Amino acid sequence: MRAWQVERRKRTKQLIELGGLVVKAGIVDLTGDDRAMIYGALLWMAEKLKSNQGEQARELWVDKGREALAAAHPTKLQTP
Repeated sequence: MRAWQVERRKRTKQLIELGGLVVKAGIVDLTGDDRAMIYGALLWMAEKLKSNQGEQARELWVDKGREALAAAHPTKLQTP
């Protein structure tokens, strides 16, 4: 397999996993699959992370995400 094919498959896997997180969080259902709203929320998150509150947001969101992942998969060890 060519290097570009390997990279393309890695990228495809990453995009599928990220899309899965959007679904898993309930965002698709809560927004009625409104792509503009979802994109706007993601842009808002990016701005928040760039702001002077970015580190606080990171810590809060990481903790919340780890708790949710642990609840969904209690037998799997969550690594930082």
